[in-house]
Amino acid sequence: MPTPQRDKGDLRQLLQLTALLKPYKTIIVIAMLSLLVAAGGVLLLGQGLRAVIDQGLAPADPQQLNTAMLGFIAVVLVMAIATYVRFFCVSWLGERVIADLRRKVFGHLLTLSPQFYETMRTGEAVSRLSSDTTILETVVGSSLSMALRSGVMMIGGLVLLMFTSIKLTLIVLLGVPLVMGPILIFGRKVRKLAKDAQDKLGDASAFIDESLHEIRTVQANVAEAHTQNAFNQFVEAVFNSAKARIRARALLIAGVIFLVFGAIGFILWTGGHDVISGNISAGELSAFVFYAVIVASAVGTISEVIGDLQRAAGATERLLQILNTEPVIRIPAQPQSLSQPVRGELQFSNVQFFYPSRADVPALDQFTLHIKPGERVALVGPSGAGKTTVFQLLMRFYDPQAGRIAIDGIAIDELLPQTLREQMALVPQDPVIFATTVRENVRFARPDASDAEVVEALRAAYALEFVEKMPDGLDSQLGERGVKLSGGQRQRLAIARAILADRPVLLLDEATSALDAESERQVQLALDHLMKGRTSLVIAHRLATVRHVDRIVLMDNGKLLAQGTHDELVADNPLYARLAALQFLTAEKPEAATA
Repeated sequence: MPTPQRDKGDLRQLLQLTALLKPYKTIIVIAMLSLLVAAGGVLLLGQGLRAVIDQGLAPADPQQLNTAMLGFIAVVLVMAIATYVRFFCVSWLGERVIADLRRKVFGHLLTLSPQFYETMRTGEAVSRLSSDTTILETVVGSSLSMALRSGVMMIGGLVLLMFTSIKLTLIVLLGVPLVMGPILIFGRKVRKLAKDAQDKLGDASAFIDESLHEIRTVQANVAEAHTQNAFNQFVEAVFNSAKARIRARALLIAGVIFLVFGAIGFILWTGGHDVISGNISAGELSAFVFYAVIVASAVGTISEVIGDLQRAAGATERLLQILNTEPVIRIPAQPQSLSQPVRGELQFSNVQFFYPSRADVPALDQFTLHIKPGERVALVGPSGAGKTTVFQLLMRFYDPQAGRIAIDGIAIDELLPQTLREQMALVPQDPVIFATTVRENVRFARPDASDAEVVEALRAAYALEFVEKMPDGLDSQLGERGVKLSGGQRQRLAIARAILADRPVLLLDEATSALDAESERQVQLALDHLMKGRTSLVIAHRLATVRHVDRIVLMDNGKLLAQGTHDELVADNPLYARLAALQFLTAEKPEAATA
């Protein structure tokens, strides 16, 4: 059970979201004015009720009754118009603020390095961005307005109660602590249970995202039943957590209703004796009961809103965990600029790097490498040698613990990450295709590229042929993660994207690995042409694809072991010679068997 101090702090987190309301001060003022008018109209209805009874019904005067009724209708009309304005403004405000919040959270998620997503599952982030903001939307667009309106009506109702009967008002005031006590006690429990429910919903969302993303693996292993059972456990955990929250909140509301309307019954009994004794009129008692009901309803509404606020506090805490997460990649206070045109000279100097999840084993160990402008360099070595880590550090997805990485003589940590990455075109081994058209996928790095430039990039990547055969050409939808394409087609689109990006540094992670022999030959020709005049860093798993680069760098256990041409390394380095013998021998066996 959270301590009172902790709960106070959690609720105070909601105040951090008030900054999102500042741009909409005019709408807030209009909403508040209409709220006051509507609340005032409800309070005036009590006086209208007293006038109808005391001036119309009691003396049996039709004229007074008609006048009182016309005034009553006028108040109702004004109240209805004010309620419309309030509802529209507050609902608009809720939608607008939550849209801004979603944009802010998503924008912040885009700035966080891959290290953040090693601990935060994407499904969990999606849950916070969708379901948690929906909870806040309810609070901003409805619950908060209801709380303010109920607060105004409760205060106004209490004032009018005092003018009607001090004795009966004191009875009402004595009942307020009896109502607020359970609200405060159970409210804390509701907040804790609400946060727990949202956490469990986040776990379920993450499981859904992972399972559907890897649906082929699930079905290939005939694991549908196992996956369904695992998801059922997540769903039941969400349900049980929500059930506990609902039980606590239902108990809170039921207790408030019992106490509030029990107090009203006692007031009617006491006030009835006062009418019989002539201390107050029937109209005054009716008005008093009307205001007592208003005050009771307001307290009941506030009790429900407090429950919403407790849920919103849990959702806010989860969102603020994201917004308060500082990017691991430090942004320089005074960023440097690269001289134009960028030459593409790369320098690694005594780089030492440990992944956060493997802090005891260096991914790069005193790694030093100089790459000249326009040079084509291949990184080779066994799995785990550190080849991919070189790419990760070069694009500044991580920062090394020691050493220096520079481009054109400027340390990359003195550049804005965007400025650095604008100089590099990446073709990963597992190409990323988005659920949009061919056109939008190819020009992802250059959104302003023309259709002619897109077509030329597709032609250079030997992808135009299969794109032209698609029903809608450049407008063909590729499905989630490019599900409508073969592996080779996805790879060629990724290469077309890099060609269109036209950047001075190329990072190729075995870019032809998914292609058949004919496509590989064609794309290799395109890459050879593309690499001319550009600094190219190639991760090679197959040595045959990099025999003709300017230099081959052999790595193992995060260290640079040797560098040179293919022939030099075969002659001088036993590890490289063994790797080459294994690969080329394997490649020649089918031919020998055929012979």
